[in-house]
Amino acid sequence: RLAIDGGSAGGYTTLASLAFTDVFTAGCSFYGVASLEALAGDTHKFESRYLDYLVGPYPEMQSVYKERAPIENLDKLSVPLCLFQGLEDKIVPPNQAQMMFDICCEKNIPCALEMFEGEQHGFRKEENIRRVLDGELDFYSQVFGFEAAGLPEGFKKVEVRHLK
Repeated sequence: RLAIDGGSAGGYTTLASLAFTDVFTAGCSFYGVASLEALAGDTHKFESRYLDYLVGPYPEMQSVYKERAPIENLDKLSVPLCLFQGLEDKIVPPNQAQMMFDICCEKNIPCALEMFEGEQHGFRKEENIRRVLDGELDFYSQVFGFEAAGLPEGFKKVEVRHLK
């Protein structure tokens, strides 16, 4: 049982590792990039040309953007995935997490998505940081079948869809 997690570019690494390899048995992405094309078109002005240096100019290199995007390569994805996303995120817009979640649901892959009102790219509110940390532990406890210790009293379990 090996899991991976990460936020932002680390979230991309998480999603790409789950989409392109069979090393991990579950993963959790925090405001991670799922679609390089969507990032190129939807992100705020400061980051808008960032991918030109990492991937190549868009749309001239559109095929490479698709080739490297987790959301375009979910045919191999079969492990549980949890997504945490800020609704005010201007760097990785929330629609990327929603698209990833929707595709996982369509494929009956165990998945969870929690969106946070008032959060941007990264979580800043103490209660949301706590929720994400506890939520990730709860997600793994459900997926791997162990009892999570130390969760706060009254903790609301993460809703993992399609978990058998």
